[in-house]
Amino acid sequence: MLAMMSKPNTIKWLSLFLLVLQTTSLVLLLRYSRTIQTKTDRYLSSTAIVTAEFLKALMCIVLVWLEQERSLIRLIKTLHDEIYCKPVETFKLAIPSGLYAIQNNLLFIALSYLNAATYQVTYQLKILTTALCAVLILGQKLDALKWFSLFMLTIGVAFVQWPDEKQTESLNKASWFQQFTGLGAVLSATLTSGFAGIYFEKILKTSPTSVWIRNIQLGKGKSIFGVFFGLIIVYTMDYSIVSQKGFFNGYTTIVWIVVLLQGLGGLLIAAVIKYADNIVKGFATSLSIILSSIVSYFLLHDFEPTLFFYFGTTFVIGATFLYSYDKKKVTEESKV
Repeated sequence: MLAMMSKPNTIKWLSLFLLVLQTTSLVLLLRYSRTIQTKTDRYLSSTAIVTAEFLKALMCIVLVWLEQERSLIRLIKTLHDEIYCKPVETFKLAIPSGLYAIQNNLLFIALSYLNAATYQVTYQLKILTTALCAVLILGQKLDALKWFSLFMLTIGVAFVQWPDEKQTESLNKASWFQQFTGLGAVLSATLTSGFAGIYFEKILKTSPTSVWIRNIQLGKGKSIFGVFFGLIIVYTMDYSIVSQKGFFNGYTTIVWIVVLLQGLGGLLIAAVIKYADNIVKGFATSLSIILSSIVSYFLLHDFEPTLFFYFGTTFVIGATFLYSYDKKKVTEESKV
């Protein structure tokens, strides 16, 4: 009995640890890679995203192969049956895959102009956009506590973005433009995240298809369409640079680590959605915000917290937990 109870708990806490580690490391290293001064050209974010998508595809295929008892024949048959023979199901994922490709590019832009701590807190507005999409698309009903938590979240993010006197005096026109660009990018990313996330969650939880197959189809582990739309963005935005200097121009060890973390992220989040719960994700988010703030202040030296930031972060973390709180589930568990 104890063994049966401990296994889910082990998976839950392992999910928490891995999600915190991946989220925090990705944000901090991505920020570092976009701001560090190097002797070579800065790498192109569009090519990094395509590379990450390709790695996700390979990892998903390996996981499906393991699910099929390491049989190459069964792997090929599964991919053929679930993807090639179900074109309608596969093409349903074109919309969220395109949105995720845009979202990933926006996040690279955001972290080029915003410090990791501010980015992390502001990006939590995806909870608001996801909730609104769930209400509008899935017809979900939110109770008073969830609406209150969304209000808290909005107020918290507003506090975080509110500049104090010192910041206002020190910012010139160029700095204001950079801040505005970074904020606009992260807000746009929350919109794409909200819609695409709800769409993907509906498909993932209402279909018997393997989560890894869905990730190959999609591109939040994302592959076929993820790579396709990523290449379109490379061609549209950076074709001349890629043709002159190469696809991997500016890549360093740090960049490759960022690409790997980006590749692992989609698979990890998909697994957490499948096997864990919102409380775990709430813990992971809160710990990641705190760790990002500490590292930004002490190591990256690109962040100095203000009183507004402290207030706003407290509101955002509190709102995250309130929104994740399931009163019905807690009541049921207390009766056991």
